[in-house]
Amino acid sequence: MGIPELPVPNGLVLRPFRGVRFAVEDPAKVTSPPYDLISDADVDALLKLHPNNVVRLILPCPDPGNSSPTATTTDSGATGAPPAAVPLEARYADARDTLRAWLEAGILVPDEAPALYVYEQSGPDVVQRGLIGDVGLADPGQHIILPHEDVMPGPVADRLALMSTTKANLEPIFLLYEGADRAASRLVDEVATKRHPLVTAHTEDGLTHRLWAITDETEIAAINADLRDRQALIADGHHRYATYRVLQRQERATRQPPRPDHPKRDNRAAEHAEEGRPSPVGGLLAPWDYGLALLVDSTAYPPDLKAIHRVIPGLPPAEATAKARGSWRVRDYDDLAEGLAELENAQEPAFLLAGGNGVHLLTDPDPVQLAHAMPPDHSDRWNALNTSILTEFILPKVWGMRDDEETVRIVHHDAEAAVRLAARTGGTAVILKPLAIDDVLAVAAGGERVPRKSTSFGPKPRTGLVLRTFAID
Repeated sequence: MGIPELPVPNGLVLRPFRGVRFAVEDPAKVTSPPYDLISDADVDALLKLHPNNVVRLILPCPDPGNSSPTATTTDSGATGAPPAAVPLEARYADARDTLRAWLEAGILVPDEAPALYVYEQSGPDVVQRGLIGDVGLADPGQHIILPHEDVMPGPVADRLALMSTTKANLEPIFLLYEGADRAASRLVDEVATKRHPLVTAHTEDGLTHRLWAITDETEIAAINADLRDRQALIADGHHRYATYRVLQRQERATRQPPRPDHPKRDNRAAEHAEEGRPSPVGGLLAPWDYGLALLVDSTAYPPDLKAIHRVIPGLPPAEATAKARGSWRVRDYDDLAEGLAELENAQEPAFLLAGGNGVHLLTDPDPVQLAHAMPPDHSDRWNALNTSILTEFILPKVWGMRDDEETVRIVHHDAEAAVRLAARTGGTAVILKPLAIDDVLAVAAGGERVPRKSTSFGPKPRTGLVLRTFAID
């Protein structure tokens, strides 16, 4: 069976949906960080908080007697490839059955009416507000939803198995757009300051999470009229967005024509264009033509951009620095704190190497060798990024290895955790400074993508406050 033509969004679209929410006394206890920031120890801690924690859905256990997730993780929250011995579909059948059981038992309860949800995260020196809804799926070539990172096949296959088996989006991706204090942004702030929240949750990281529902059709129409001509940057969730699009093609290739997207509306293209919804070029719209997303106005709520570090198991720091001396200036330090301070002040490109013993700062690369290593088909801005230089120059040319999931481990934010992992694996931690937001935006707007796992935008949405299932959506 051929793949039908896919719907084409006529702009940035955020559709209301019937959210599924936990009916528990303390909603914070059933939430979790995003799946790729959860370690084995985190899973145990989350399940101790509440036996119905959402981690049982997003990282289900292959054995009910074993609380560890099925993906291998580090104590920093870096997620690796799942064990090959457990087929993906079998692993996520447990998530599907758990989701059904919780719905039948009333642990999870769907909201009565479709809504867009205002979501606020607040804490010491942190306030972020945005809208959670069904975002219309667009090809990157349409320049509506802009990816800025490459994705790897392993995580996409993993999330595809979860979504296709559960028929659900269990955690939102994180999108940023420039709202310029127009209708959608003003309404978000009005709702958050004047209306009573559906959910208030205080999580152990010190943040308070609040959720409101917007069900008024006039307000929803005003939001989409404002959003229609805008672009959104994928801040977090590149693999999940790629999965949304693979799932959309998969479902449209194997199913009968889907149901209309709203029982009270027909599917004339003119009405879709007027309301800011995707045009049903490929037939009637279906749940898999959308994906769960948090959309934040970055002009009102600038994001926090952190670095993602690397660990190269089996490459001792002494060997790594010895190979680097032919093309980089290397300075040695006695402790990590001193090295981190020097990295902070160093001019880019700069990298801090550490592991079992010794801390080493790489700066001032040989310009001839660097220029020869960087790909001529990329922009100067892309070629100047530290993650690009690591991927194109240091890893392949200096150390003779590729940047792939088998060779390079990923550690979010925590330099000390990266060094501990390097020491345990007889390897080298590569500590990076965060990219500049302007560089990321410029690269994405130019149609390029930074190397995988180059950015970590925050604060990330908490998983478990509101879920989306295809059957209820």
